[in-house]
Amino acid sequence: MPESPPGIHHVTCITGDVQKNVDFYVGVLGLRFIKKTVNFDVPDTYHLYFADYLGTPGSAMTFFGWPHLPWGAQGAGQVLTVAFAVPERALAAWAQRLRRSGVDAERVTRFGLESLILRDPDQIELALVGDADDGRWAPWPDSPVPEEEQIRGFHSVTLNVREAEPSARFLTETFGFSEAAREGPRTRYRTGPGGPSALVDVLESPNGRRGEETTGTVHHVAWRARDDAHELDWRETLVAAGRSVTPVIDRKYFHSIYFREPGGILFEIATDHPGFTVDEPPEALGSALQLPPQYEDRRANLKFNLPPIVVPTVEKLTSGGAV
Repeated sequence: MPESPPGIHHVTCITGDVQKNVDFYVGVLGLRFIKKTVNFDVPDTYHLYFADYLGTPGSAMTFFGWPHLPWGAQGAGQVLTVAFAVPERALAAWAQRLRRSGVDAERVTRFGLESLILRDPDQIELALVGDADDGRWAPWPDSPVPEEEQIRGFHSVTLNVREAEPSARFLTETFGFSEAAREGPRTRYRTGPGGPSALVDVLESPNGRRGEETTGTVHHVAWRARDDAHELDWRETLVAAGRSVTPVIDRKYFHSIYFREPGGILFEIATDHPGFTVDEPPEALGSALQLPPQYEDRRANLKFNLPPIVVPTVEKLTSGGAV
């Protein structure tokens, strides 16, 4: 078995309103809008990225802007909750911030960690977990959230499955995870040494409604590969284990393979490199529409078909104009 994935690389969801999406993830959660591009397979729709200052692997929440799809609640066979890591001391400030922004949040304790549970404008369930590691985090100086309170990246994701055993066996016997703790119908697994960004919960929901690909749902979760060789090693291992795995696909900012774990949830393995500065310098991330090479000759038409996006600025946020 190859070396375990170091943790979460990114999480991709589906939004029905790109402007509300940007207003929330920048204006409320304080993430940086680092990339405005298009869906590689549906090029007349957006693919938006929010992350820390540099788009460090493990910090990027991304969205397909697919307003043509109906809305639907998350169900079995999908990611139920996307959890971000924040400093434990910042939870009280986050509760106040969310209240001021009109966002309902519930304080809960899971696996001994305090969290705030909330929903984004598409009703995707999010959590802010008071368990942060600053080791790989690049703070955004212009965030509306003070640096000491900013999101440090992902904490964990929750897989909602009808039957936990097949997913658990895959995680531990094939994918290099180990069981960390159990709490009712929820079991936590970790990759490597564990900790923020290296955790996945499996929630068994035997009577859960089967989820569908709609706005308001998580499309897939991507796990990190150190480099191309690490990814190819994993591809070989997954194929040998009976998973149907795509060839390596060049996504410009990383190289990817895709497959479904036994519970039906789409997984990706994405390389840490080349990263988000391949087409924009760090100070200009997210400032212009970036296209994959095969669509550059359609740039004028694509701009015409894509709705404009206004990214909240610190000035607008402090004057109350964006949120």
